[in-house]
Amino acid sequence: MKKTYRIDVDCANCANKMEVAAQKTPGVKGATVNFILLKMIVEFEEGADEGEVMKQVLKNCKRAESDCEIYL
Repeated sequence: MKKTYRIDVDCANCANKMEVAAQKTPGVKGATVNFILLKMIVEFEEGADEGEVMKQVLKNCKRAESDCEIYL
């Protein structure tokens, strides 16, 4: 299942860091960040708890880029 989330990030490089961090999160099958639209599309692995996975995605993204935000 894919879901789209609104994000806040300052630059394209930071958006790339967020994308890489999200992709490395357990339960995430794939993730794409669009800096221009300020959106993140996350595809979850089958059976994953979306809410818990997204909490971890946010933590991982904050480690990579502390000023970013994902509106869950």
